[in-house]
Amino acid sequence: MYQAKAYSAASETSPLAQDSIPRRATTDRDVQIDILFCGVCHSDLHQARNEWKSVMPTVYPCVPGHEIIGRVTAVGSAVTKYKAGDLVGVGCMVDAGHDCQHHHGHELFSPDVALTYNSPDRHGTAPVTYGGYSESIVVDEHFVLKIPENLDPAGAAPLLCAGITTYSPLRRAKVGPGSKVGIIGLGGLGHMGVKLAHAMGAHVTVFTRSKSKTDDALQLGADAVVLSTDPDAMGSLAGTFDFILDCVSAEHDLNEYIALLAVNGNLTLVGAPEKPLPIAAFGLIFGNKSVSGSAIGGIKETQEMLDFCGEHNLTADVEVISIQQINDAYERMLKSDVKYRFSIDMASLKQT
Repeated sequence: MYQAKAYSAASETSPLAQDSIPRRATTDRDVQIDILFCGVCHSDLHQARNEWKSVMPTVYPCVPGHEIIGRVTAVGSAVTKYKAGDLVGVGCMVDAGHDCQHHHGHELFSPDVALTYNSPDRHGTAPVTYGGYSESIVVDEHFVLKIPENLDPAGAAPLLCAGITTYSPLRRAKVGPGSKVGIIGLGGLGHMGVKLAHAMGAHVTVFTRSKSKTDDALQLGADAVVLSTDPDAMGSLAGTFDFILDCVSAEHDLNEYIALLAVNGNLTLVGAPEKPLPIAAFGLIFGNKSVSGSAIGGIKETQEMLDFCGEHNLTADVEVISIQQINDAYERMLKSDVKYRFSIDMASLKQT
């Protein structure tokens, strides 16, 4: 075991501050990683402030961060995929039972999955796992991902959450040339949805409440932008979309988007509004339409996504910050004052 510098929240009301946390010694299956960048996800804020206390109460100190990019510094004797110096990533999971039926393909749904932070630590190093707002991390080889060297590491960090969260449902829907895809919302998730769907060859339409986002959406790869507040524009698209990806976490009317689906069309939720959203049954029945949800993908699919991004030179649009700016970044994130994700340069922690 060794001590690593980190930034943690001591309580749900305290700002994040510098701390020291235990990291386990490298076992035979482990990869030790020097963290270069860590993306900032809205989930980090929710967890640090204990806003999910009813389903996932926070254990303090809490070290957030599950969009991790770094260089391998050491590997265990049984590790075969990685060596010192490799550029690697760690996403939302760091462990699960190796004999679990979900292990290959759907690790997140394993009953004993360990999330990257605020999950019971299966190794007993600490009460819970500590995330990527840290100078280093030790992770089971299976949960380490190869990052294409041509990708900017700061922009690649959010791929480990925002990238796979949008890639997985697009792939499940078999999006490709000829597909007509809608993306609701142009934030941290939505902007990646646009980039990925465009790279897959789809015709992409962005739905937004903000006319000011039109130019950005087109530059990101959208073919069209529709103001969701314009009933005539929305009505003119009824029954025309094969797939719609809903990236909005605020309360909104799903039925007006279900009306836009073609026969057998699907709307998938990746945003998570706090309150239930009502759905009119007849809107689904007439057209064999469906509404579904999607979390992150498994490790195999996440690697597939990273390779796809490497081939197409896709990364998130990020604003790079120092770890000392994290509390301000949280407040700005609440105001949607970022295009489109924050990425922490962890050199700012190592220099303290």
